[in-house]
Amino acid sequence: MQIESNISFDDTSIAFEAKSNKALNKANFIFSVVNNPFISKLSTSAVKVALALHMPVKGIIKNTVFEHFCGGETIKDSEKTINELFEYNVGTILDYSVEGEGNTENYEKTKDEVIKTILTAHESDAIPFSVFKVTGIGSTKVLQKKQEGKDLSEQEKQDWDRLHSRVHQICEVAYEKKVRILIDAEESWIQDSIDELAYEMMKKFNQKQPIVYNTYQMYRSDMLGNLKNAFHYAAMDNYFLGAKLVRGAYMEKERERAEEMNYESPIHINKEATDADFDKALSFCIDNKQRISIVCGSHNEYSNHYLTLLMGKHSMVNNDSRVFFAQLYGMSDNISFNLAKAGYNVAKYVPYGPVKSVMPYLFRRANENTSVAGQSSRELTLIRKEIKRRSKK
Repeated sequence: MQIESNISFDDTSIAFEAKSNKALNKANFIFSVVNNPFISKLSTSAVKVALALHMPVKGIIKNTVFEHFCGGETIKDSEKTINELFEYNVGTILDYSVEGEGNTENYEKTKDEVIKTILTAHESDAIPFSVFKVTGIGSTKVLQKKQEGKDLSEQEKQDWDRLHSRVHQICEVAYEKKVRILIDAEESWIQDSIDELAYEMMKKFNQKQPIVYNTYQMYRSDMLGNLKNAFHYAAMDNYFLGAKLVRGAYMEKERERAEEMNYESPIHINKEATDADFDKALSFCIDNKQRISIVCGSHNEYSNHYLTLLMGKHSMVNNDSRVFFAQLYGMSDNISFNLAKAGYNVAKYVPYGPVKSVMPYLFRRANENTSVAGQSSRELTLIRKEIKRRSKK
């Protein structure tokens, strides 16, 4: 189906208006590296070794990939990025991207940091959402045992209670400050436990408006059904459903585990099936916009076009508060900035945290851009098109 829309994602003068020539050339270098699988893998391996050996590479990382994909090491550091984006009507979703530090002290520290992002958002029109991962504030092992219906030890019961309390504290502050909070999706073997927490929080805090948003990974073959069930329960209990739609982030891990443990993979058999369900989910949300508010977390140009078309079909104004478009900072500026220029609600996920702690996030970005067909090539094509356009001025 050919989509007619007044939005064009090819206008690089708008897409890169916020970037200086120096920043644009740096982006060209970064995506040139990422676009070459061999060089990308070699560079990633070299950085991992350098960090393990405590070699002085922090400055190089900070001035290249970190600067391109992250806002800073702290919320304060990220203010420059937040303000620069907001100049072009693009909001920021501050994402404290410290991973893999699972103990009570760090769970509490992460919870406190997420609450800081909520308090910061409360004071700023430039920050429309906060976000957190449940595994950042509690035990993955306990989430998995809970989902599998296994008995928890006394220690694990305490860990679950503390995890529940942290989620509640975050959502309660978001509710009190009227800041929307996104709960990120994770692996299928813990997602049911995360859903349980998310819907409990929605039932409590989404009675008057959508505050808590759950995330739906549409590359899962059961996810469109899960979204429809979530809407059913929201209607039954009379609360608003906040839904962030993404394609998904754990595909290879999901398929490998399913093969190793001999169960059917929860992932769609191909990209076409994922794309079809993603767009069906967009349509379902807009059809039920009286109760569902959505964040379209997508780097797919077709899906973003499609959502603008759906909004037009339903006579919705471009900046309807029930619909946001979201992309990752440092990627798909052609989508974000052109949508914002046309008056749609747009926000960038802006990760922040100490350079070394954010490296797992950056390694994933490099891997995804290398492995997702055409992603880094598309970025490169647009960047080079803009460099060429500027050179002719």
